[in-house]
Amino acid sequence: MIALVTGAGGFIGGHLVGRLLGEGYSVLAVDRKERARWYQLHERAANLVLDLRDEKVSQSAIRGIDEVYHLAADMGGIGFIERNRVSCMRSVLMTLHLLESSAVAGVKKFFFSSSACVYPSSLQSTSETIHLAESDVYPAQAERGYGWEKLYGEMLCEEYAAERGLATFVARFHNIFGPHGTWRGGREKAPAAIARKVATARVVGLSEIDVWGDGRQRRTYTYIADCIEGIRRIVSEESLVATPINLGSTEVLTVDELIDAVEAVDADLFGALPSLLRRYDETAPKGVASRAPDNTLIRERLGWEPSTTFRDGMEETYRWIYGEAKRATEERREFLEDEE
Repeated sequence: MIALVTGAGGFIGGHLVGRLLGEGYSVLAVDRKERARWYQLHERAANLVLDLRDEKVSQSAIRGIDEVYHLAADMGGIGFIERNRVSCMRSVLMTLHLLESSAVAGVKKFFFSSSACVYPSSLQSTSETIHLAESDVYPAQAERGYGWEKLYGEMLCEEYAAERGLATFVARFHNIFGPHGTWRGGREKAPAAIARKVATARVVGLSEIDVWGDGRQRRTYTYIADCIEGIRRIVSEESLVATPINLGSTEVLTVDELIDAVEAVDADLFGALPSLLRRYDETAPKGVASRAPDNTLIRERLGWEPSTTFRDGMEETYRWIYGEAKRATEERREFLEDEE
């Protein structure tokens, strides 16, 4: 089997390429970033730098492909998606071109990575945790920009299945985290951002960190290994064709509890430090008040759901981010010394 993975230079895409290669697939790994910026570069994959927003490029990439895993999107954490709505929405060009090319070429399976951002903001406006079921997406009130792009992508997948017979699969990701992903630069999500801040505080010797919001926002966070396992299970279940499904942990944490967990992992790995002072910035982007998935459908259809605890997933994530933060700090120091 030959699989195309879009966004292969990114976080989830890089992990998925490794999984597919391990299962015996031949993989065409595609990203529009230069290869030097890919988080994982698997030598056994065919790694190409392509811009799939171009229709002809998408048509060319699909030739000879059996399965498509479409993860590419212009996106990031809440700060990025609130400030770059046009860029986020333009990702729909890739989805449309890839679906059309896949239908024409006879692709056997097409996976689309959607997001919990498709859910109505009105159901996520209070601190009370409402577990969002797949049917709650309508009446539609998706998050501006990124959320609407993902919801339209879902609709495209449903219609290409109904009208063109393309077997499409859709997972709504809920805050995926883990090593080998964005951890700085403005596109990182909360677990990576907090891990970076705590790691940097230890490396540099800081006593405080900045926190977006008031620390009471509630979320669930899904470890990357569970995400990849979920993708593989979803595309193997025929009853889920053209059926969007939640893929996320149900372990709810406030942002303050997330920070507590990261600090605890840091202490376990490197020894106790005084608790960091938290400076709350309530003017910063912070998203909805509360978000969590209802996992009834995934349990019914797959007999499975994500089970890695946040603490267990964060231990591996923090080890990697700490190493990256330490390396970046040392390189900065060397640069300053050279300048002197």
